[in-house]
Amino acid sequence: MTHIRHAIPSDLRGILEITNHEIVNGTAFWMTIPRTYQEQVQWFEAREKAGYPVFVAVDETQKVLGFASYGLFRPYDGYKHTVEHSVYISPHAQGKGLGKALLKELISYAQHHNVHAMIAAITEGNTASVRLHEWFGFKYGGILPQTGIKFDQWLNLLFMYKILTSDD
Repeated sequence: MTHIRHAIPSDLRGILEITNHEIVNGTAFWMTIPRTYQEQVQWFEAREKAGYPVFVAVDETQKVLGFASYGLFRPYDGYKHTVEHSVYISPHAQGKGLGKALLKELISYAQHHNVHAMIAAITEGNTASVRLHEWFGFKYGGILPQTGIKFDQWLNLLFMYKILTSDD
């Protein structure tokens, strides 16, 4: 049985394991150098200090199977109601609905915390992530070609967005 909850410091090693697996093996995370535990702690503390959520999907033993969070889209006050989010699932837990559960929780949290728009920055070709976002009504915002590089190949960045509040 999987449970979604706010992350706590003891979850950071599990979050780090998922993050570093993607850094080393995938193209969803545009970093090439694995994070240290101290860097993961700093990331978590910065999210907490800023009031941004970090959710984890855990099994019955509290093992972290996935995580989701959001933070600043851009560091200017005009963007204060827009966030960029991420959802990552452990390779052995993919395809079991955890991405949907985490993103649902993240959207709900954002709707109750003065967020107007959520942005997803997705490596073009990541069909699982695109489908996940389409499921929740995210729209295509455009593609920025060859804006990143990893494994000696240029990567295109696809933006998707969801407006959470209306002007009515």
